Amino acid sequence: MKPTVEIVIPVYNEQRVLASSVRTLHDYVKRRFSFPFAITIADNASTDATLQIARELSRELPQVAVLHLERKGRGRALRAAWGTSEADIVAYMDVDLSTDLAALPDLLEPLLERRADLAIGSRLAPGAHIQRALKRELISRSYNLLLRVILGAAFSDAQCGFKAGRREVVQTLLRSIEDEAWFFDTELLYLAQSNRLAIHEVPVNWIDDPDSRVDILATAHEDLRGILRLRRAARDTEWRANARRAPALNPLSRERRPQAR
Repeated sequence: MKPTVEIVIPVYNEQRVLASSVRTLHDYVKRRFSFPFAITIADNASTDATLQIARELSRELPQVAVLHLERKGRGRALRAAWGTSEADIVAYMDVDLSTDLAALPDLLEPLLERRADLAIGSRLAPGAHIQRALKRELISRSYNLLLRVILGAAFSDAQCGFKAGRREVVQTLLRSIEDEAWFFDTELLYLAQSNRLAIHEVPVNWIDDPDSRVDILATAHEDLRGILRLRRAARDTEWRANARRAPALNPLSRERRPQAR
């Protein structure tokens, strides 16, 4: 049976938490929802026992599948998993489950009810509760401020690892996304906003993972390069026209908009 929702968990060397997190997510979805679902563990060239554990989980839990990639990159993993999905709704979340799963119904319901095209968890929206170091909080707020100032972003939190979208919308946007790493999320949301798609924000309860593998300085550098790339592209009249036409999706519709003549 085709799943209604497919949740992707990108992982790299996560042998410590993978089994417990996947079982927790599986049990929650099975108890909370009645629709068929799938969980895909997207292994990004792990060098520890992550892939072995993922395969054991797939044998134990019928709804769990494994996708192995030879190269790292969160964006690359999501492109591979989302690009081949047959589910009505595609989603992803971080393996550490930093975002409280209690927000999952609020993330999925607007998409299932076709009231939104994308849905994102936000640590900066009113009602959100977060626990993290001051340094990471300042970096996050500064990054999202840059997006508003330079790109005119209307979404409040680009990088929260808790997102979902209607499959046909996401798969169309994938054609225009260049980044294969952490900036993937920002580019996805920016293209969605540029195409006037409906982005629903969900305030989340979020606890920082002290064992996070993210290299903050390297990621910030690459993110800045991505922002400047999108800014340069936005100034190009031809790119703007193509960006509006490329996905060419009406919000909340499978139909394509008539192209401008």
